[in-house]
Amino acid sequence: MNRVGKGISLVVGVLASAVLMPVAVAQEGPGLEKADSYRFVVVPKVVHPWFDKVNQGAQQAAAAIEAQTGSDVEIQYSAPQSANVAEQNEIIERAIATRPDGLIVDLLDPSGNRTVLNEAQEQGIPVTLFDSINPEGMSLTTIGSDFCEQAEMAANRLIELLDGQGKVAIMMGVPTAPNHAERARCAQAVFDSHDGIEVVATGVDNDDINTAQQQASAIMQANPDLDGWVASDAAGPVGIGQAIKEADKVGKVQMVGLDDLNQMLVLIKDGVADSSSASRPTMQGYWAVMAMWQQATGAITPSHIDTGNVMITPDNVDEFME
Repeated sequence: MNRVGKGISLVVGVLASAVLMPVAVAQEGPGLEKADSYRFVVVPKVVHPWFDKVNQGAQQAAAAIEAQTGSDVEIQYSAPQSANVAEQNEIIERAIATRPDGLIVDLLDPSGNRTVLNEAQEQGIPVTLFDSINPEGMSLTTIGSDFCEQAEMAANRLIELLDGQGKVAIMMGVPTAPNHAERARCAQAVFDSHDGIEVVATGVDNDDINTAQQQASAIMQANPDLDGWVASDAAGPVGIGQAIKEADKVGKVQMVGLDDLNQMLVLIKDGVADSSSASRPTMQGYWAVMAMWQQATGAITPSHIDTGNVMITPDNVDEFME
């Protein structure tokens, strides 16, 4: 081969290497590992309609991944029967033993759940949290809205309804749950910043509708001049609404609820509640699975995905009921 021919061959070889090199690097990059199937375990706080919406979102994400990639995606949904940390940890431990491709958890108690989460990581099982915060010293991807913002939206709405004057109560969910505790704290802070508002009682319902109803009834009997309610969990306002109806105080006691359970939407539609400060549980389930799948492919996921909050009022409640 003459010098020209050799030169052309050399240039072609260099160009080919330049073109192929990025492809070879990309094939080894994050997010490009593919499996024929994935199995993710979702462990919420408790059996609850709010978490049913999370599961719906998780199933939607699984269907989307299957449609786009051809991989089979299985969502195993395992909820504790009660809001009990030991029961939740047992479910997580059983899930770890089955070696899933990922765990998606809403923590009942970050400190109480820490050991089993560490166990999952030590065994190479990725973990994503939703509607919760990281235990101290851990750095897991979290999915959800700003808890404090959600509570502040509800508290400020109630203050507006009361024209800045009145006696109010807060319904607490599970005291150890970081999202419930944060909402209660932030609602209290908003009320404390208004001289005309007095918080006269705080109930604890452990994220149970019947307990919330009992607590609300007792608080309203002890405080017959109570003007309004906010809640820190999704079960709370549904139970409060039932108690308001039973006490014949619809229109007399104002309530701004939390989240978008069907029962909550009906309370707004019927005028029992004015509104609800809502996170998006279906979206949380969807993006939790998406983040978990991305981790399973080797991709690095963000520290937090904010799914946002929205105020549901009589003006837009029909959109949510659809």
